[in-house]
Amino acid sequence: MSDSPKHSRQPFGQYPRIRMRRNRSDDWVRRMVAEKVLTPADFIWPVFVKEGGAAKEPVPSLPGVNRLTVPALLKAAEQAARLGIPMLSLFPFVPKEKKTEDARECWRADNVIGKAIRALKKAVPEIGIMSDVALDPYISHGQDGLERGGRILNDETIEVLIRQSLALAEAGCDVVGPSDMMDGRIGRIRDALDANGFQHVKIMAYSAKYASNFYGPFREAVGSKSALGRADKRTYQMNPANGDEALREGALDVAEGADMLMVKPGLPYLDVLWRMKETFKMPTFAYQVSGEYAMLKAAAANGWLDNDKCVLETLMCFKRAGADGILTYSAVEACELLAKG
Repeated sequence: MSDSPKHSRQPFGQYPRIRMRRNRSDDWVRRMVAEKVLTPADFIWPVFVKEGGAAKEPVPSLPGVNRLTVPALLKAAEQAARLGIPMLSLFPFVPKEKKTEDARECWRADNVIGKAIRALKKAVPEIGIMSDVALDPYISHGQDGLERGGRILNDETIEVLIRQSLALAEAGCDVVGPSDMMDGRIGRIRDALDANGFQHVKIMAYSAKYASNFYGPFREAVGSKSALGRADKRTYQMNPANGDEALREGALDVAEGADMLMVKPGLPYLDVLWRMKETFKMPTFAYQVSGEYAMLKAAAANGWLDNDKCVLETLMCFKRAGADGILTYSAVEACELLAKG
């Protein structure tokens, strides 16, 4: 018996009149009806900066990622600008001898991040510069805040974060990214920036930063992993079980003057990303964190996944979930893949 709709198919819903596969039949039509499109402008490239030694120092747990000296960073920034990446996000690797209990290195004008920002602004002025505002790379115990008696101090930490933010702004930083998760820090940092003539400096608030297990390679890259040891950050970073709480955090950051919001990690929290974007209707970003990146690279190295296809698929998932941009270690790689079509 014929299998044609005329002889054997009874209408089911709107089938066979409507066939969704018609708009999937050819490459040209798939591209034409795509709801989201990835471009280099969607990416922020996180880069680790160090002082001295070899120009590039591989991070073992992040294949393809290096700690860069400032001269090497300038070459990387030039490449990023050519590719159309709008912004770099800088993270320092701080030697153990410069780490202290008060994290004083974070506000020194001539620390490695200050030097990097000033050099970038001279050499590659067309690219935006963001830097993290948190104490973990600079502090002897690896936490994101000052500590007393085993407790992380909120208000005292904010005073240091303000000094760090002002030092970044004075160096020429375009966007500061408070990632510490102290209560009230966005408003205090905004007020301090404005009072010191830095009204133009933007704040990308790490609004929903979870106490995740996906940060391990990053902590190795900035040199805080060994200092932190078995301690955790659950008294200030968010519980992975909570979604509504992320909206409360976002609302507070918006009210305190944040220009942009961020969800971190990325893929495990796409539901939170979607809710944040839908709720606040403002620039919202996601961080494809080190553990996500490392897992993909490890699977590809073992032949279990196609690296190129999975890189672009995961980044597209962020766009679909509402991200206006993605912080990703794959930024350069993704741009090159997009250029190949």
